[in-house]
Amino acid sequence: MTAHGEVDPKVALRRELLAARRAVDADRRAARAAALADGVVALAASRGAGLVVCAYLPVGSEPGSVAMLDALREAGHVVLLPVVPDEPGTLDWAVYDGPDSLTDVPLGLREPTGPRLGVAGITKAGPVLVPALAVDRAGNRLGRGGGYYDRTLPLAGADALVIAVVDDDELLDAVPADPHDMCVAGVLRPSTGVTTLGTAG
Repeated sequence: MTAHGEVDPKVALRRELLAARRAVDADRRAARAAALADGVVALAASRGAGLVVCAYLPVGSEPGSVAMLDALREAGHVVLLPVVPDEPGTLDWAVYDGPDSLTDVPLGLREPTGPRLGVAGITKAGPVLVPALAVDRAGNRLGRGGGYYDRTLPLAGADALVIAVVDDDELLDAVPADPHDMCVAGVLRPSTGVTTLGTAG
């Protein structure tokens, strides 16, 4: 709620988007995951061979999958996954070595069990794949509200390509944004692949 008792626009939009994601059936989710895995590999290939790719494990009905991560590894890339700190702050990183390298942690998350690379892990990445509930055409990203990526993305290298992974209908004309919110350079969607957004040069 805002100071005047109104519902915060971000809160209202998050609620709407999460409800829409929960309504997506299993067949559609499977097709989406397969298409995104292909799209991620094509994106990485366009940037070079043997890259370091920062990615994420989807939570609940988020677009993405373990298959997306495995496809990147099979294509010869090193995949880093975020490790959430105990207190809200910058994300740590660890190498993804396959499904058996994951363990369950609080908040319904899974994380790699290998050595922590520290918050500077993202500095080595070419593509940086981030989750989002929606993105607008100026590159504004609506996350879940924890602020982890807004704190972490400033550490990405100058040449890093920050791409939000969303469903086909989650690229919107506008999303509410605050000055501290970090923008993305594009979105990856299952049906259309990468769309470059207004923040990219």
